[in-house]
This record gives sequence, C-alpha cells and structure tokens, in this order.
Amino acid sequence: MSKTIFITGSSTGIGKATAKFFQAKGWNVVATMRTPEKEDQLTQLENVLVTRLDVQDYASIENAVNEAIEKFGQIDVVLNNAGYGLMGTFESTKRESIMRQYEVNVFGLFDVTRVILPHFRANKSGLFINVSSVGGRITFPLVSLYHSTKFAVEGFSESLHYEVEKLGIGVKILEPGAIATDFGGRSLDFQHDEGLSDYNEFVANVMQKISGMMSQSSTPESVAEVIYTAATDGTNQLRYHVGADAEQYLALRKKTTDEEFVGVFKEQLGL
Repeated sequence: MSKTIFITGSSTGIGKATAKFFQAKGWNVVATMRTPEKEDQLTQLENVLVTRLDVQDYASIENAVNEAIEKFGQIDVVLNNAGYGLMGTFESTKRESIMRQYEVNVFGLFDVTRVILPHFRANKSGLFINVSSVGGRITFPLVSLYHSTKFAVEGFSESLHYEVEKLGIGVKILEPGAIATDFGGRSLDFQHDEGLSDYNEFVANVMQKISGMMSQSSTPESVAEVIYTAATDGTNQLRYHVGADAEQYLALRKKTTDEEFVGVFKEQLGL
C-alpha cells in the first residue's frame, strides 16, 4: 500500500516541488493550497489530491485532513511548509502584519499539527516534517519578525518530539538556507517607512549586501530530495540542513561565541 504525504503551501516553491517528487516516487500526495482552482500541473498527476487549505482558516484544515483520509485511507507524513517572510525595520511594521506573520508561520503550523495528531495517535505512527529555516538558528538584520517565528517553530518541534515519540509519532525539522523560489517576491512582505529616516542608510546598505549573499540559493527540487530522505531514512535525526550556505552558517555558529558570530556578520554586511 502506497504511503501518503500531506503538504501545506503546495502552489509554488518547496511545496510544489515536494509534491511532484513524492508522486514520482510512488507516494499518494495531498497537495493543499489556498487557491486550488488555479493549479494546473499537480491536478494532472495520478494519486495527487489537490484541495483547499488556508492555515488561517481552521475549518479548511479540518476539511482537507478529512478529505485526505477519505481518499487515501491514511496520512503517513505531514510537511508543514506554508509560510512567508515579513522583512523590514521592526518599528515600521504594522501590528496587523505582525499578527499575520505569526498566524501563518506559527499558529497555522500549530493548527495543522493539532488536527492531524489524533489520526497519528490512532494509527500509532506518523511523521511531522516542519519547515523552519537556517533563520531559525541564526539571524540577519531586518528580519526580526520572520526569525522569531522560525525560532518558535524550532522550539515547538524539538519539544513536541518528546511528547509524541512514545506514541510512534516522529517530528523532524528542515533548515534550508536561501532557496530559489518566489519567497523574495510573492512570499515576501517588505515594510519600511522612509519617514523614519534614522534607518534609511542602514536599510539600503543591508538590502544591497543581503542580495549579494543570496547567490548561493538551492533549488526547490534539491530541498524536496532532503525532505524525501527525512521521510524515509527511518532514523530519529531531528534536524536536516539544506544548502551550502546553511551548512556554512551553522558550522560557523557552532564553533563561535555569540559575539564572534555577530562580529563576522557585521563585517560581511559592512555594519
């Protein structure tokens, strides 16, 4: 019997690439997204259910999970992938935007996990793979709110794994570096009020330097391969890194003090 993966945020990027990769490996795929009516590729594939799920809409999560179980009988792996990046000076950021950043990146992930846990408990098996980021372990300037959500995902996932391991349920964390997706376009919300002129020079300098540092981007397809490894390797490995930049930054973080690490970043960014 084929296994089933349930993916949030499947319309583009990592989610879509993962849906295609697992389908090609013979898995059943539940590809969820906010606007499934716009999808014209995944709908053409066998054993792929494309259905609506908005992580800010609890009823849509319940409906998608029920539909998945009705069609395929069982969910084996959940990829909590839906998310976006809020970037800019914290002082400029609208409170409504801060709330949405947490609703999508954190509370949405919590809700998907909460809805699926009873199914996993009943089956005494199941695996959550939660998409964090290298930005869940290290930080860049101008991304304080996005980083804070990914730090939250890291802490939640690591702690949850203690609770559910004896129930036959696994939790793993994916930590990609820069990915060549539309994260910097449709999935990026940049906010800076140029009226707060004290920040303007800093913002211009940092944005220019960060653009150059994003040149080591991995592809969504390479991320999908690592997700497949995490789903099938049968180990209790907790964290999976993706990309040369992620490996480089995390290795540096491991061998330096806070002050040394921040100093290296300040030098790279000309701060």
